[in-house]
Amino acid sequence: IEREREREREREREENVLFLKKNHNFNYYYYYFESLLILSFTDLIYVVWLFFVTLAWNWNAWLIPVRCTFPYQTSENIHWWLLMDYFCDGIYILDIFVMQPRLQFVRGGDVVVSETTLTSSYFHTHILNTHTYSVLLLQYNAFFEFNDRLEAVMSKAYIYRVIRTSAYLLYSLHCNACIFYWGSDYEGLGSTKWVYNGKGNSYIRCYYFAVKTLITIGGLPDPTTVFEIVFQMLNYFVGVFAFSIMIGQMRDVFGAATAGEAYYRHCVDSTVKYMSSYKIPREVQNRVKIWYDYTWKSQGMLDEQELLMQLPDKMRLDIAADVNYSIVSKVALFQGCDRQMIFDMLKRLKSVVYLPGDFVCKKGEIGREMYIIKAGEVQVVGGPDGMTVFVTLRAGSVFGEISLLAGGGGNRRTANVKAHGFANLFILDKKDLAEILVHYPESQKLLRKKAKKMLTKDKKPADEKGQAKETGEVIPQRPETHKLYKAALEVGTGQTFAKLKETYKGATLEVFTSPVL
Repeated sequence: IEREREREREREREENVLFLKKNHNFNYYYYYFESLLILSFTDLIYVVWLFFVTLAWNWNAWLIPVRCTFPYQTSENIHWWLLMDYFCDGIYILDIFVMQPRLQFVRGGDVVVSETTLTSSYFHTHILNTHTYSVLLLQYNAFFEFNDRLEAVMSKAYIYRVIRTSAYLLYSLHCNACIFYWGSDYEGLGSTKWVYNGKGNSYIRCYYFAVKTLITIGGLPDPTTVFEIVFQMLNYFVGVFAFSIMIGQMRDVFGAATAGEAYYRHCVDSTVKYMSSYKIPREVQNRVKIWYDYTWKSQGMLDEQELLMQLPDKMRLDIAADVNYSIVSKVALFQGCDRQMIFDMLKRLKSVVYLPGDFVCKKGEIGREMYIIKAGEVQVVGGPDGMTVFVTLRAGSVFGEISLLAGGGGNRRTANVKAHGFANLFILDKKDLAEILVHYPESQKLLRKKAKKMLTKDKKPADEKGQAKETGEVIPQRPETHKLYKAALEVGTGQTFAKLKETYKGATLEVFTSPVL
């Protein structure tokens, strides 16, 4: 009996443990899926949902005028029309009571993500009233919000703007066609030459009339009744304004889409005009044009820094870190430095394009920059003719880093470096690095120590070579003269000098003792 009671207790304990585990997992997954349902304006799922809401809006916006004027809705097919109406209404209801209450918003600078707070704020503010009233106008606010969100997601938003502006024009013609059929039905189909005669496809015929009226093509029958005259006058009046507005919007869309290219053309034309006025050689002008062409095609802009300067400092840092950090972090000179110092340095990098054959730096020049190869290749050249290629550096390579910290005469370039083809390089100026290192003294000490070691390493082979030249003999010593030859040479030399001395003395005496004439 005791054992059976213990077994029952064990079973109860196991059941309680399983129950607690199940509840824990349930709560965990519940809160997990609940967090997934908290939406942001930038979430792709929210943009997709707005797309479906916009489809429902377009269904009603395009087909309600048709159903009100043309005899397309009958008692035989009304259930299909109502089915689609209920489906669109269901999308509206889901958007108002399910999706919008879970949409994040900013309050006092903080992003609100609590479901309770989001729901309470939505149902106790004017937002619910706005969405409810907009149902009467077919959720028009969802259509414009979808336009804004989609343009923010697309890389070439001007394409969608062109399509949307064209849709505006088509919708205007669509509404005018519906109004023309209503006017024809009011006057009586086929009652005059001006109204629709009831033959053929009614929508196509009325749409054709709307195109000729709104675009003011003309060639239509003259109206005869007062109603027809007033209708036609309003059509022409609205058509002139509507068509001019559409043309203006289309011009603005294409102007915004080609603004960058127009700026590029303006820069090229101004530069060519300047070079022509100062009679710059044709070869130099061609190289300048090639530089403009390649820079625009490879980057889509002439100056990256000009574009990034419009962004906040934090965003510029994020972009620079994503683009350049993997390259700069591999530079031996900067390894071990403060991470924030490297981030500050990334914002100072400038992108420069070199043409094939351009010298990036020449031997003997004062080095004021460090170069990081972003794309392309450069070659270290030298030799008697200056064309011997010692090494080829490719994308990701770094050179000139010692010149940033070397002082005095130690910052002169030791080799010629030229671009093998089109090369895109990042440049870090010595002045910019000095301004950064002021705030990072430890990194400054480390960099100077590394630079000194690298300079010593580079000078060591040259110093050893110079010492070898100093200790070596340019003219080798002759072998020592034999003692016998040495004695004979001394005797012979002594007698010769004695005879010369006596001869010299005799000649002197003769000169001084001769009578004066």
